[in-house]
Amino acid sequence: MRRRMLFSTLVVAVIAVMLLGLPLGALAYQSVYSESLSQLRREADVIAAETDAQLENEGRVDTEHFAEVYPGRRIEITPPNGRTVVTGGWDYTPGDASAGTALEATATSRGNVRVDIWRDTSDVRDSIISAWVGIASLSLLAIGVAVGLAILQARRLTLPLVDLAATAERLGSGVTTPWGHRYGIPEADRVAEVLDRSAERIASLISTERHFATDASHQLRTPLTALSMRLEEIIAEADDPQVVREEGQAALAQTERLVGIVESLLGRARKSQNPEVEPVRIDDVIEQFVDEWSPMFTQAGRELRLTGTPGLTALTVPTDLTQILATLVENAFKHGAGTVTIRRVETGQSVRVEVTDEGEGIPEELAPRIFEREVSGGDGTGLGLALARHIAESEGARVELVQARPTTFAVFLPSSAGGLVRTTGPV
Repeated sequence: MRRRMLFSTLVVAVIAVMLLGLPLGALAYQSVYSESLSQLRREADVIAAETDAQLENEGRVDTEHFAEVYPGRRIEITPPNGRTVVTGGWDYTPGDASAGTALEATATSRGNVRVDIWRDTSDVRDSIISAWVGIASLSLLAIGVAVGLAILQARRLTLPLVDLAATAERLGSGVTTPWGHRYGIPEADRVAEVLDRSAERIASLISTERHFATDASHQLRTPLTALSMRLEEIIAEADDPQVVREEGQAALAQTERLVGIVESLLGRARKSQNPEVEPVRIDDVIEQFVDEWSPMFTQAGRELRLTGTPGLTALTVPTDLTQILATLVENAFKHGAGTVTIRRVETGQSVRVEVTDEGEGIPEELAPRIFEREVSGGDGTGLGLALARHIAESEGARVELVQARPTTFAVFLPSSAGGLVRTTGPV
């Protein structure tokens, strides 16, 4: 591209110089020739007038005077009724082809003195050549300037293209950091902006897919563990049909919960659905959750306890609340100790569900960053708490660390119908 631009600019410059230079050269030739001929005619008029004065005053022509004043001329003076007098300092014979070319001018005075004057054209030719050399020099200078500007312009236009090609190559190789380069060329800047926006979109898509993979693996791990335990119970109690039926129903419920978790994660990853909150009886969700998790705590010799105010209703999504509780309880099971307590609290404008364990708590330096992704105080992935907060915020709730020692997390759920709804009767 750079070569094409240089070649096309050079061709345009040469054509422009020829279109301007050739007429200018012809004009210079005509101007120098006409000026020389006009000067020669003026000299003839002056000589004729001086000859009139000499004939009137002295009665003769002073040839020595004219030879001294006009050394490069041949002058023939013809007085009226007299013979022609030849003077001047140039030895030239009119009509002699070997003597070269000459300019000729004629003048007649008031006293009928005829003056014929010739001059050598070599001076005229030198002047014309000098004018042509000047024109040619300016033409070459113009071509050089045009080529120099073409080189600069070619670099200015091609370097952004090379840079944009490198940016596209970086995107193709998986480097999605926006380049941020701008070149002062509107078209190239628009392409750069589009590439930067594409890089941001690609980075967002990659991040979304990566988060979906990590979040799905994290969120599905615990339900799969619970499902595995249910299946083990079925195998262990194969002789008791009633137990098998109950454990099978629990395993089926756990499977349905897994399907709901997958659909929820996919919806968030694709940003194709927003959670639709609804008034939910908190006890139904928490009691089912405790039933599913209690066997795991029993096997570990620990207890999962449910306390607080029963009969509360809040705006939430049951599957999301279950995921949040699973994260908090699993965190207490893995990193805490002793009894894990789920406590329901009425706060007037919201419902708070607390999860507390009896462990050593969270280190002070870790507490401010506990909800950041990939931040963990042990051998965990550091994803659960960050995902739990994200799920809560997507439906207008929030998850907070209300106490570091003993560790107490709380889920704040908006109350239904703008206020807390209290149910009556058995739950």
